[in-house]
Amino acid sequence: MAEKIETGERSYIRSKELSRRAHEIIPGGCHTYAKGDDQYPEQAPGFIARGEGSHVWDVDGNEFIEYGMGLRAVTLGHAFPPVIEAVRRQLHEGTNFTRPSYLEVECAESLLSFLPRAEMVKFCKDGSTATAGAVRLARAHTGRDRIAYCRDHPFFSYEDWFIGTTALDAGIPRSTVELSVPFSYNDIESLERLFAEYPGEIAGVILEPEREEPPRDGFLQKVEELCRREGALFILDEMITGFRWDVGGAQGLYGVDPDLSCFGKAMANGFSLSALVGKREVMELGGWDHDRDRVFLLSTTHGAEGHALAAAMAVHEVYRTEDVIGTLHRQGERLRAGVDGVTAEMGLEDYFGVSGRDCNLVYVTRDGRGERSQEFRTLFMQEMIKRGILGPSFVVSYSHSDDDIDRTVDAVAESLKIYARALEDGVDRYLEGRPVRPVDRKRG
Repeated sequence: MAEKIETGERSYIRSKELSRRAHEIIPGGCHTYAKGDDQYPEQAPGFIARGEGSHVWDVDGNEFIEYGMGLRAVTLGHAFPPVIEAVRRQLHEGTNFTRPSYLEVECAESLLSFLPRAEMVKFCKDGSTATAGAVRLARAHTGRDRIAYCRDHPFFSYEDWFIGTTALDAGIPRSTVELSVPFSYNDIESLERLFAEYPGEIAGVILEPEREEPPRDGFLQKVEELCRREGALFILDEMITGFRWDVGGAQGLYGVDPDLSCFGKAMANGFSLSALVGKREVMELGGWDHDRDRVFLLSTTHGAEGHALAAAMAVHEVYRTEDVIGTLHRQGERLRAGVDGVTAEMGLEDYFGVSGRDCNLVYVTRDGRGERSQEFRTLFMQEMIKRGILGPSFVVSYSHSDDDIDRTVDAVAESLKIYARALEDGVDRYLEGRPVRPVDRKRG
């Protein structure tokens, strides 16, 4: 890894050519909307060639300290040696067979060892599939159709039951969307009102255990108690919190007992693997050792390919033997303190700041009126990229060193000088191209 990242203007000739070609043959120009060109400044790396630890290099040879780490999927660091070695060994044994691999049993046992409240697991490839399985199980187990979802959590699935509730509802029947009803985080009364409005109709309640705002006044426990009282399943989406908040997920940290939980992202350090876990009496409906109608739960050709399972087991071993969770929190705390110090010194606390748990920091950009601003978000990312920092967030990995954090804080200080000028002179004067746009916009 290079010892120094050069600051200043960068060339993106190959990235721009690849982007042109990508938009001709791939809807949106990439396979994950959150990674699209519209989510980054025009002068940004378009395509990454390789990564090592907390650093990445784009196709034009530019090097960056990266934050967000594959949409929070790479918690240990890019090309983390123990994980890569485990995958390399497994690749020589084959990846997919006509019958199950023994790894399916061993990896399931390994995952459940972190989750004492869960009894069974089904592997799949992405979070949307896992949450869709949870919704299907909840409906089958309860005989009800409605799903209550937390409106303050931005994404649960690309499946119809959720994405139809957003602005991106094209192609989705209204009859499907009407079965999903929203409540608000940390507002137990809003959920109680749903149960009163739809008595005996709600099959399950799904939410992330925590996002930027922590649970208050025993909120998660109250949701669990309400679900038990009303006969609905309590479902936690731990795609982000799992393997980041605590080794047992946020459910372990907060001491709640969900009926179903969904894990992924950090579980295999970027390799494609997710999981639906839960109580036996619910999960077993996806099998045949019962006398009820069987649920065709999750059945994917690549759901348990060997190298992804090997990666997950290697990740599990690192978590058992090293202080990954503690490091994520310590490095996030170091970054938060540094950024807070800079903003306070510059008097910009009302316009820029960080929020969220230390292991999962995001930054907030506001304009001169104190309102959240995509234009100022673009400007900040633009200036950070010039200084060798690529980050739609400040989410750290186990590989982020003290030097990485300190250099990032220095880059924030320099970037906020431009930010401050833009507050005075107008942001358009400093933006080099169009602003970024929300992923869930309806058009264009």
